[in-house]
Amino acid sequence: MDRTRPGAGTFTIEGRSAPALFVVGWLATLLGLGILAIGLLSGGGGAARLVALVGLGLLSIGLVAGAGSQGIERRARGVLAYRGPSPILVFAASIPISLLAIVLLAVPFEWLGLMVDSPLGRLVSVAAQALIYIGLVRLLVVDAGALSWAEMGVRRLDRRAVRDLLAGAVWAAPVILATLPLAAVLGALLPVVPESPLPATGELTGLVIQLVAGAVVAPVGEEVLFRGFATTAWARGLGKRRGLIRAALFFALVHVLTISGDSAAQAASLAVVGFATRVPVALTLGWLF
Repeated sequence: MDRTRPGAGTFTIEGRSAPALFVVGWLATLLGLGILAIGLLSGGGGAARLVALVGLGLLSIGLVAGAGSQGIERRARGVLAYRGPSPILVFAASIPISLLAIVLLAVPFEWLGLMVDSPLGRLVSVAAQALIYIGLVRLLVVDAGALSWAEMGVRRLDRRAVRDLLAGAVWAAPVILATLPLAAVLGALLPVVPESPLPATGELTGLVIQLVAGAVVAPVGEEVLFRGFATTAWARGLGKRRGLIRAALFFALVHVLTISGDSAAQAASLAVVGFATRVPVALTLGWLF
């Protein structure tokens, strides 16, 4: 076991097991951020969009390489209970990849005369997001030998798994219902009303598609990333209780990062309501997973 190896935050290639991957990770991330900023600040023309896409591509490569480098160094040090990349870094890598996927999906949707923000477009986008989560966990965690699917609680969908899922739903339902009064109280105090994710009344097809996307497809990827991977990784490194709490806070924070409103105050209020109501649900789901 080598305790002298540099960590991910030490800017040196000396003593590293994968120095090239470390350099690629940092350079591509910094270049990607810079090029992306240039593209976003250059207006909305075709050239600006192309520059932004190049930035997203480099950022994706950099963050994936950085996560891979971090996992290799942790395994080489051999003193940590969890020897894989940080869940935060894996999630960060999913952001530019997801944005690239949305842009690529917009092209065939435009050819078909469909909108990406339509119910069908949302379903496809959510499915792509779930596949990205699962793919990154597979590449950076499972294939790298940091954790197995079984260690993360992911197993084949057999009768026992179905029974466990149903039992978990029974236990989680009271907690989810208990958050409704909390949301009502916070909404009255702040006061804000979170926007419903469901389509307008009367759009039966859209309603069904949105329900499938939100209640069936999205949870698959999120359970793998947040409950299976993040909770297990942090539980090994910090202990079960602290790992569960950190994963729950991380899950709640991630889900309020994109909240917006008519003003900064309204957006902040919506974020507070969303965060406070998601934490108990995330704690319960993490405990049950």
